[in-house]
Amino acid sequence: MPKYCSENERVKRDYAFFLQTASGKQDSTIDGALRAIERFETSTGRKPFSKFHVEQARSFRAGLVDQTGRDGRPLSAATITTTLKQLRNFFLWLSREPGFRSKLNANDANYFTPSEQDRRIAGAHREGPVPSLEDVVHVLQIMCSKTVIEKRNRAVIAFTLLSGARDGALASLRLKHVSLADGTVFQDGREVNTKRRKTFVTHFFPVGPEPLNIVLDYFALLTNELGFGPDDPLFPATALGQSVDRHFSVIGLTRKPWRTTGPVRQIFRDAFSAAGLPYVNPHSFRKTLVRLGQTLCHTPEQWKAWSQNLGHESEATTFVGYGHVPGHRQADIMNSFSGPAPAKAEGLDIAALEAFLESAKAASQTRSSHARQRE
Repeated sequence: MPKYCSENERVKRDYAFFLQTASGKQDSTIDGALRAIERFETSTGRKPFSKFHVEQARSFRAGLVDQTGRDGRPLSAATITTTLKQLRNFFLWLSREPGFRSKLNANDANYFTPSEQDRRIAGAHREGPVPSLEDVVHVLQIMCSKTVIEKRNRAVIAFTLLSGARDGALASLRLKHVSLADGTVFQDGREVNTKRRKTFVTHFFPVGPEPLNIVLDYFALLTNELGFGPDDPLFPATALGQSVDRHFSVIGLTRKPWRTTGPVRQIFRDAFSAAGLPYVNPHSFRKTLVRLGQTLCHTPEQWKAWSQNLGHESEATTFVGYGHVPGHRQADIMNSFSGPAPAKAEGLDIAALEAFLESAKAASQTRSSHARQRE
């Protein structure tokens, strides 16, 4: 089998350019699309895309079931579904390109449509580990904080809980984005790697004094002892140097930010492993904060503020996307129905929230209707 097909390489380059400039896709999405195309090319012996036939799609779909991932296990339904969707989008695009319109039929792309069964399996909600507030505090209490590296790592955990920031933001935040006096984080989409480059202000969540004290001590370390300025990274990368035996070793902190989110996840992995708890990724802290909000918020306005603090444009995103009732809590609720009714329900007023969401939906539809009339 040839190592590459020059015609296909030109097409893939054009498609990557289209995804980046015309569709505004991020690099990770483009990389995923190119990986899916690479799988298909390998299955056809790298035949030119202009020679595409539906039998190639059928053969490829059948072969996906037998393929394995990097871990040696069969591909998951989610991977299969995503791969097929990426290929469907690619061949739909290709069928409209000059030189391919007479060779490809747009309907041929539908042969890459994932099955309903795979879509249901891939889209099913599976409850992952979500740490409680007590779990996170316990992790912080047993983490070492003697060296600057240990203090930085401990501050990463504390700041994630305090701000709910995603790992991409954590790796790109600078000192100037955090105001300790106001207790805020300015997640500026121009400089901070926020989701879809949104810009918003986060106020520190009410998670207790310990995480805040850790962050305050860490700021004092950076600004007073290490001389960091506003434009220096909040969580700088580790500096390596040669030890006396000429081996590379950790010597402190650099003035450069992390290039990827890998170090952030490794800090979480090491910290929770040392505490004897299952690994949770940084994003799980956002679910921890949502569950805290369900306990503390009693009005729609409070829930809206809590949702905005997480960077969500709609409170429905927080309520539906993050507000899943965990299995153990579901059992408690269902068992409670067989006992006497409580005198007063604690936490979020669900009826009031639903009414608020309905009114917000109606208002949105009215605005859309007015906008269409103006057009």
